Amino acid sequence: MEKCKYVFLAVKPQIIEGVLETVAPYTTEETVFVSIAAGITDEFIARKTVQRAKVILVMPNTPLLLGEGASALSHNEAVTDEEFEIVLNIFRICGKASVIPKDKMKEIIAVNGSSPAFIYLFAKGFIDYAQSVGIDAESAKELFAQSLIGSAKMITDSGNTIDELIRMVSSPGGTTLAGLDRLYEGKLTEVVGNCCESCTKRAYELSK
Repeated sequence: MEKCKYVFLAVKPQIIEGVLETVAPYTTEETVFVSIAAGITDEFIARKTVQRAKVILVMPNTPLLLGEGASALSHNEAVTDEEFEIVLNIFRICGKASVIPKDKMKEIIAVNGSSPAFIYLFAKGFIDYAQSVGIDAESAKELFAQSLIGSAKMITDSGNTIDELIRMVSSPGGTTLAGLDRLYEGKLTEVVGNCCESCTKRAYELSK
């Protein structure tokens, strides 16, 4: 342990305090802590290890397992550019990685860390509907999953805004608008906002 330059804290936030107390005797101010524990701050890690701890905070997501991850990273002032670049490149190998301000690491959790679960629930609604009208679940899953992939590429590569992309699918008086009207009635974007706020609130609770 004392020979390790980089220590990856890939544990749940609920148990990180005990983990840090265990590794603290083997670390120095040259150790770089890479934490993916949601809501845990660099100040907390420093309090439990060394005063001037080098800390890189990462919020990845489970698509990392398939090389399609979306990871947000930040670091404290003790980390050098070279040290940060090494860790940043590790996560870039496994998908996309973006650098964000350290004080937004709790807010970003809902956007990329937890959002796969929210997307899966959304997908379940479409697949359940398909089954209810006699469409094979596997066919529905394949078609909807590909629709997600294609829609994501349109967001990143088409050059259009989200509102423009919605309009591109929506013919006046057509089927898409009929469905969109129900989503607007249900205040989908407001529900999503509330979901994100609850996620962020819990992150702050875990950091205390």
